[in-house]
Amino acid sequence: MTRLATPRSIVLAGTVLGTAALMLGAAPAMAQGALARAGHIQAKVLGTYVAPDGKITDINVNLPGLPATTQTKANDNVTPTVAVEYFVTDNVSIETIAGITQHDVDATAGLPAGAELVSNAKLVPATVTAKLHFDLGGVKPYVGAGPAYFLWVGDKPGAAALPLGVTRTDLSDEFGLALQTGVDVPLNDTGLALSVDVKRYFIDTTARWYVGNTLAIETVHKLDPWVISAGFAFRF
Repeated sequence: MTRLATPRSIVLAGTVLGTAALMLGAAPAMAQGALARAGHIQAKVLGTYVAPDGKITDINVNLPGLPATTQTKANDNVTPTVAVEYFVTDNVSIETIAGITQHDVDATAGLPAGAELVSNAKLVPATVTAKLHFDLGGVKPYVGAGPAYFLWVGDKPGAAALPLGVTRTDLSDEFGLALQTGVDVPLNDTGLALSVDVKRYFIDTTARWYVGNTLAIETVHKLDPWVISAGFAFRF
């Protein structure tokens, strides 16, 4: 759960959308039939960059007496994702995504830098968004928003937690909000398109470290990841 992947994430998001904007200007106008319309299903295969913010906002339990200045971060990750959306009308769709991303959690302050506290935490970011599309010269930029549920699986104590006697780590599953923007650019008139998508999630998690059955450490983290994707869309 990292500190916001800072300006790097914002710059990357701007670069991706800027590239898409250049493509919009350069792309020839496609027939209206090249774009998804009411009743269509559109599937997307994407490469996704996940950059979370993991600042500790509260320390609720601290039996080992960790410094109050303790902070953590998780590594960014790149992972494949699949999105499926149904067009309710020509310009309104409902989309869900499927994917999993993995992160290690390391100390950045209060403990030796790089001390691994959580290992191989796998996140399933279940998300459903309602999207509003705009037809602009044969392309479809869009904005969207919807609920998200972060489901953590497979998280284990990190190498630095084991000497403290930690036997189990748990990251709480939580509900949150996702905001979304992007664009679909037709590549032919049979439903193949380039898709660029940027999401910002607003969601927290509570991290717990146990020694046997005893809760030794409990911290609350702001996640709020940027999730930046690019790939291909296929209309059915």
